[in-house]
Amino acid sequence: MAKVNVKVCLGTTCFVMGSSNLQELLDLVPKKYGEDVDVAGSPCLGLCSIDWEFSKAPYVKVNDEVIKEATVEKVLAAIERELK
Repeated sequence: MAKVNVKVCLGTTCFVMGSSNLQELLDLVPKKYGEDVDVAGSPCLGLCSIDWEFSKAPYVKVNDEVIKEATVEKVLAAIERELK
């Protein structure tokens, strides 16, 4: 099974819009999934600049899937889909 890579955007917009609440993933994911999932913060994923007017920050990437308006629950659901 390939490792699942999770990148949490910690850029200014995403941080202000709630990615600071996603930092609990750094503790939660390793405990729940062990070595199967790698979680890291990213200075900026550049996703809100694509369409600033309709930004859906905070953003998280789970492998190639972009999670808009990310929550811990949405990210965990995406990880589960990738692990299946």
